[in-house]
Amino acid sequence: MTPREILAFIREKEVKAVDLRFMDFPGQWQHFTIPSENLEEATFEDGLGFDGASIRGWKAINESDMLVKPVPETAFIDPFCRETTLTLICNIHDPLTHEDYTRDPRNVARKAVNYMRSTGIADVAFFGPEVQFFVFDDVRYEQTANSASYRVDSVEGAWNSGRDEKPNLGHKIRYSEGYFPCPPTDAMHDLRSEIMRALIECGMRVEAHRHEAATGGQGVVDIRYDDLIRTADNVLKYKYVVKNVALKHGKTATFMPKPLFNDHGSAMNVHVSLWKNGDNLFAGSRSSHGLRYAGLSDLAEYAIGGLLKHAPALCAFSNPTTNSFKRLVPGFDAPINLAYSQRNRSAAIRIPVARPNPASKRIEYRLPDAACNPYLTFSGMLMAMLDGIKNKILPGEPLDKDIYDLGAEELGKVPGTPRSLEDALNALEKDHEFLLQSDVFTQDVIDTWIRYKRTNEADAIRVRPHPYEFALYYDI
Repeated sequence: MTPREILAFIREKEVKAVDLRFMDFPGQWQHFTIPSENLEEATFEDGLGFDGASIRGWKAINESDMLVKPVPETAFIDPFCRETTLTLICNIHDPLTHEDYTRDPRNVARKAVNYMRSTGIADVAFFGPEVQFFVFDDVRYEQTANSASYRVDSVEGAWNSGRDEKPNLGHKIRYSEGYFPCPPTDAMHDLRSEIMRALIECGMRVEAHRHEAATGGQGVVDIRYDDLIRTADNVLKYKYVVKNVALKHGKTATFMPKPLFNDHGSAMNVHVSLWKNGDNLFAGSRSSHGLRYAGLSDLAEYAIGGLLKHAPALCAFSNPTTNSFKRLVPGFDAPINLAYSQRNRSAAIRIPVARPNPASKRIEYRLPDAACNPYLTFSGMLMAMLDGIKNKILPGEPLDKDIYDLGAEELGKVPGTPRSLEDALNALEKDHEFLLQSDVFTQDVIDTWIRYKRTNEADAIRVRPHPYEFALYYDI
């Protein structure tokens, strides 16, 4: 819609409020709301001022004034507000120069797409994330100087098979056996169906929903792929809908990658392909040696090479929490080795078995989790693929064996993912030149991200006693 069409829509639907949303640096939606009467055509061009000093990773207090400029094509009616509310996603601008703010994650994504087009390699990058989550019935946690604890609970949880629930009706999901059960074992079916309908109401295309592998309320609603920026917008919309539908039913949803010990974590596997002039550039053809591996083009193999080369650095964005690396451990379908394969889900990159239609050819990058900032993660992935294509980086031989069954000698030849957030930040410090092309990620963005994550998360966890340390060491 155009700004004029937005104003007409507001009158037609009797919209009472306009919610303006933008993303902070780490990756959460922020917002403020104005009366619908205050939105004018000029607002889309001139923006509205706000104080950015308290937004994480942004301006200092002495230079805190910022502008939000609504993007009209992002409009949707919020299904959770009591008053009819139109939501608009915004870009952030400097109030003096009106230039795009370099630390605005959505601006980074826009620059990544523009850079891709400027290279002539592709004109669109399609991203299709599988955003997994947990729905719990209760969550409690605290951290003080003399205590630390957490407890989550779910009506589905295997740990509740013996609880007195007056009555306990059984049908608990055993650990790692949550994939595809029918109700009543799948107690979250109706909740996910409601999430599905709310997503559609918000303008998103949904393909399917299902229970995921873990016990305790893990699920996913598969959304349709789209171009990079719209998909990143949709990830934030998706998380908003999931959390609010859960809250409506007295439950709580989390996108924390590993909230349960010794069971599957939540991933955000990302399907991606590059296109030009309506053609899928990842679809291969016959070569002099016969069929190409998994039907991939040379360009797709170079893109994989770029992703695998830069994966440790990308983990600083795609797996941006200390908890992320508790998911990236052996077992539980976690991709802990940097390899690619046609059907092997234990590889960092999988080539899904697609229909014969070349439009279906894509690669699946299995490292990310939904704690990430999608604008920065998708942009980093695109920059890594473009670097691989420009420099013709070969990915090596595919690994079509079960990685978990490899012997020590053979496994030692397969590079692994970082083992901690600090390792990923160190990798980003050493390897980020590919992100700086055409000022997509500025040096300031890289430095600020590393500083923020080290100070507020990696170091903050490192200096605190862990409850399990008491079980290990208290009687020393």
